[in-house]
Amino acid sequence: MRALLLQIRHTPLLWLLVFVPVLFVAQRIDPGAHTLLFLLSILAIVPLAALLSQATESVAARTGDAVGGLLNATLGNLTELVIALTALRAGQYLLVKASIAGAIVTNSLFMLGMSFLLGGLRYHQQEFNRASARMQASLLFLATIGLLVPSLIQETDAGGTAAVTQSLSLGLSVLLITVYALGLVFSLGTHRELFASAGHGDGEEPSLPVSVAVATLGAVTIVVALVSEVFVESVQHAADTFGMTPAFVGFIVVALVGAAAEMVAAFAGARRNRLDLSVGIALGSASQIALFVAPVLVLLSYVMGPAPMELQFWPGSIVMMLVAALTASLVTNSGRSAWFVGVLVLTVYAIFAMTLYLLPPAA
Repeated sequence: MRALLLQIRHTPLLWLLVFVPVLFVAQRIDPGAHTLLFLLSILAIVPLAALLSQATESVAARTGDAVGGLLNATLGNLTELVIALTALRAGQYLLVKASIAGAIVTNSLFMLGMSFLLGGLRYHQQEFNRASARMQASLLFLATIGLLVPSLIQETDAGGTAAVTQSLSLGLSVLLITVYALGLVFSLGTHRELFASAGHGDGEEPSLPVSVAVATLGAVTIVVALVSEVFVESVQHAADTFGMTPAFVGFIVVALVGAAAEMVAAFAGARRNRLDLSVGIALGSASQIALFVAPVLVLLSYVMGPAPMELQFWPGSIVMMLVAALTASLVTNSGRSAWFVGVLVLTVYAIFAMTLYLLPPAA
């Protein structure tokens, strides 16, 4: 505990943790102040994400970047899952689907591109495990196809009735979860040697003892989940105040806030020449959203939602997810990166964000 307190004391960003109790007090005093709660929840999530990042790095220093990336992606995606579950219970399926598509695009474009840019500004050229990146990109592309097929059938096939789409979505959900589990067995079990880190990093010692880091991971994850519930309750009202549409909120705002924990770890890893960790977090999180989180939400909609949810997205999101998967596969194929590669990837993300803001899809 002393090590954790010293870490908070010497890290100015973690001083923002004071906004966590401020957020809960403000919610209790005035639960209708949605715009204020929206801003406070963002200020609370940022230092929680930084703390989660530091704890994960301490664990990853002893488990390796492959396991560390998976751990950070899993814990980071809990935020997206909590946000999506809250919207699922409220029947806001547009927000749920927008957050799923937005998380895939944000992780595979914004997080990956910014990691390349930040690492490239410090190092002339960086290397990462090509086999690991190719594996994650392949899983992401496979998952994207699974998410796109129900939408394409509904749009182009005269036999694609609602019942057929729902049954197909249910079957694909089980299939995608199975593939995700087999992917973990492959990368962490039978062929683990293929996923060793290519970079050596800067040799910094982990900031927290492993026992403190694990306890911090559990505690911070719970607090992030609580803060996320406040965030999702206020985000729609705040969106109206700032003139944002539900699709833009789900695709951009919710995705960025939900991925805050993973982004802090990915960016820090890139700056320390541990690009394997950054690529593992970015692509691992995106594929995990598509292969696990989205199918789980479909299954849970049968017991938690007002009606079953299907894997049917609006045409614009279909194009964006497919382009994001192809872009991630293209830029990670060489196993090397420089800052301008990050600029190119971020430009694709900026095009999508601008398009959604100016020309949002219909509900």
